[in-house]
Amino acid sequence: MSDNPRKFKGGVHPEDSKALSASKPVQTAPLLGKYTVIVHQNIGAPPEIVVKKGDLVKKGQLLAKASGFVSVPLHAPTSGTVTAIEKSPGPACVSVPSIEITADGKDEWGSPFEPIADWRNTDPAVLKQRVVDAGIVGMGGAGFPSHVKLSPTKPVDTLILNGAECEPYLTADHRLMLEQTEDVLLGAAILARILGLKTAVIGVEANKPDAISKLNAFASKYSVTVQKLRVNYPQGAEKQLIYALTGREVPIGGLPMDVGCVVQNVASAVAVVEAVVKGIPSIERITTVTGEPLVNPGNWRFRIGTPISKALELAGGVKYQPAKLLLGGPMMGFAQNSLDVTVMKNTSGILLIPVEQVSQYTSEPCIRCGRCVEACPMDILPATISQAVENERFDWAEQLNVAACIECGSCSYVCPSHRPLNQHFKRAKAEILAARRKQQKK
Repeated sequence: MSDNPRKFKGGVHPEDSKALSASKPVQTAPLLGKYTVIVHQNIGAPPEIVVKKGDLVKKGQLLAKASGFVSVPLHAPTSGTVTAIEKSPGPACVSVPSIEITADGKDEWGSPFEPIADWRNTDPAVLKQRVVDAGIVGMGGAGFPSHVKLSPTKPVDTLILNGAECEPYLTADHRLMLEQTEDVLLGAAILARILGLKTAVIGVEANKPDAISKLNAFASKYSVTVQKLRVNYPQGAEKQLIYALTGREVPIGGLPMDVGCVVQNVASAVAVVEAVVKGIPSIERITTVTGEPLVNPGNWRFRIGTPISKALELAGGVKYQPAKLLLGGPMMGFAQNSLDVTVMKNTSGILLIPVEQVSQYTSEPCIRCGRCVEACPMDILPATISQAVENERFDWAEQLNVAACIECGSCSYVCPSHRPLNQHFKRAKAEILAARRKQQKK
């Protein structure tokens, strides 16, 4: 790999604001009296619930089984009683099915998986099945089932671990790479074996020099290369990361395997180590809880089902009233209307935005300045697509490759007319998908 990785087209440079939590070691959240586990935590089909109200469960016990290839199982975050199966607030501000577990305080494991200590001599298919059974998803935010990525239908020659963490404010992956360095590298080695590869590369943005240095100290032991990346949002997006590290361009509508690559998040790699080497399913994750209004921003290891209200409480509460609560970072995160939403496998951040950083404005007509085109990392025409959506010409938006938009928000960030470009593209994708479904029913 080059010492000077390629710069992908476009991108922006928002204030990173990572200093609030970057130096804060990961703390483990205490055992709670109750967890509300959202059932659908992955892209694809929701898992099928296999417990009922009144059941006694152990930590790590199956709560819901995968319902298809693009689906993952769900496991109990602690031992206790299933006290409700009902709808609760979800991350998209709509109620979603969830399983409430009232803890018995014992935190007893059920029957965790048998550890596979000799993974180097274990059949890759067995290792991949463990990833399936453990319910591991992309923990960078996407929630895509990891085993699907590990099942490419085309030849691959490059495994990339994503340690870019380019979203402002978020530092969970940074702390993970510092505090569980060898687990990250071991995860890369196990993933490489599943794919039949001998090596892997980890891409880390240059604003994490301590993590790069520590990874480099152990990398050769695991046949992994560490590559420093330019600081440029959205460097952590899959296609941009692949281009920066390999020079290969994933075609519009294509997948990383179309250019011989598989990308996994560093946190997902550590989850693979937990599942394979220790026999532990995916029931917790590291999340950054941050924002200027908080008393004590930092990074916590939460079990799935932990309420956001509890996370904010652990961070010391607020010094003053925030204007906005987001799950994720400020560029791609989702605004929330309830503190009862709970931590999921892909909850990378809980962010409070202060009043002074939130502006209210009225969207103005496009002035054709071209800034959105320059900022777009996918080389599409945001301004033109936006106008197509405003005219409800979703067929035109489709012709202009709106599906290629990765919803990074770079265009909206630079637009001087405050046009809701990202929202337009999301609407266009939804309208196109609805039209296709309607057509299929005819």
